[in-house]
Amino acid sequence: MSNKSAVILVSGGMDSATAVYEAMEQGYEPYFLHTSYGQRTEDKEYECAQALAEEVDAADFLHIETGHLSQIGASSLTDEEMDVADADMESDEIPTSYVPFRNANLLSMATSYAEATESEALFIGAHSEDFSGYPDCRPAFFDAFQNVIDVGTKPETEIELKAPFVEWSKTEIAERGLELGVPYELTWSCYRDEEPACGTCDACAFRLEAFRNAGSRDLIGYAERPEFS
Repeated sequence: MSNKSAVILVSGGMDSATAVYEAMEQGYEPYFLHTSYGQRTEDKEYECAQALAEEVDAADFLHIETGHLSQIGASSLTDEEMDVADADMESDEIPTSYVPFRNANLLSMATSYAEATESEALFIGAHSEDFSGYPDCRPAFFDAFQNVIDVGTKPETEIELKAPFVEWSKTEIAERGLELGVPYELTWSCYRDEEPACGTCDACAFRLEAFRNAGSRDLIGYAERPEFS
């Protein structure tokens, strides 16, 4: 049993699942934090996060339900009046799926959990293709939040914020996950549907492209597998 632990933000998706296995590879005992905040596929994501926790025998699984992000709205993930757009993998615009300042909210809860459990690290699976569209996935944001952790916790508390894939592509994450044996069939990425995955939203598109580039086939079900898959 490891004598050091890490809180990991586990969404139920492939990036955070890979972060779990990366944390364990680095010798951390995993404490899972999963949040339901009114996202369209929250039930499926919760189911996947639970399944992964059982798979790796997580030290703890904390599920937090919070409605304020959906009440704030302004995201197609939480607002039924907004459509989830089809994938546009060349766009540099901030997509409608951006949830305003979501990661600051999630990291704040995760920091509280990490301090309470005396965990040495906090992992998040954000990556380079995220920060091209999501401002709260950029390296500068995580550097700034590390400072928030340092000044906002007890003097004796030391929590390192780790975003191991922040400069990686989705393909590189898939390749690393396949190397580590991540059970991607237990994960979910689709922004629109709980089963089968739509195959045409941004999250599905990047996931399918990553598996194709990694020379593997994604085992979850899709309503449609576009040409890039």
